[in-house]
Amino acid sequence: MHVRIFEPPDLKPDVSDSRRRFGDLGEALAARHLESCGYRIVMTNFKVPVGRNRAGAAVTGEIDIIALDGRTLCFIEVKTRRSEDIVPVIAAVDKQKMRQITRTARVYRRLFAVGEMSVRYDVVTVLAAKGTEPKITLTKGFWNEASLKKRMWTSDRWMN
Repeated sequence: MHVRIFEPPDLKPDVSDSRRRFGDLGEALAARHLESCGYRIVMTNFKVPVGRNRAGAAVTGEIDIIALDGRTLCFIEVKTRRSEDIVPVIAAVDKQKMRQITRTARVYRRLFAVGEMSVRYDVVTVLAAKGTEPKITLTKGFWNEASLKKRMWTSDRWMN
């Protein structure tokens, strides 16, 4: 028999709350940095249902920042870390995360009738070690939709 223990939300340790606040701080720093680089912030924390997973559960996609860089619509993922001791901050943006953001961006473009506007996927990393000034790095065009297309095997070769 499997027993689940219920914990009221106010009794749970606030580790996740602390992480969320740290992430929110990183996103605020990233937005300010983007504005100083000439971006115009359109929306932050865009969340929308994007489909269902293999188990049939609803999947929600999120994009941290949506902004305009000139005439280019940018979908921006923000990653905030305290150190890069083990791996670089940008390594946290893996193929699965890229696919989820790309899928969410497609829904955004459909909902807001963006049309044929130029689109780009950027990443902002925030390295905020205690007692130091945060180091913010913008990587424009970190990936594109074509690089995420799943490949299919047909008899003797891979096809895109």
